[in-house]
Amino acid sequence: MTTDIQPDNPQSIAPQRESLKLLIIGSASSVTRTIHSLHCRGFAEVGDWSPLQPTSNPGEVMSILVRQLLVDKS
Repeated sequence: MTTDIQPDNPQSIAPQRESLKLLIIGSASSVTRTIHSLHCRGFAEVGDWSPLQPTSNPGEVMSILVRQLLVDKS
């Protein structure tokens, strides 16, 4: 028979998540090319990026990717 030993405080050893936000800003074509290039390199799926959003600068757009990373806080 095996017995699982449970820690007194499971939060103390559990990895925590941290948000990492990556932002690409430029012309629509350069932002789109960069997203596709990163996809070809296996960095992120094209659909993981937000739709292109205009910035306050004419002809400039941005797209954001949010990743959840496991962080060991010990």
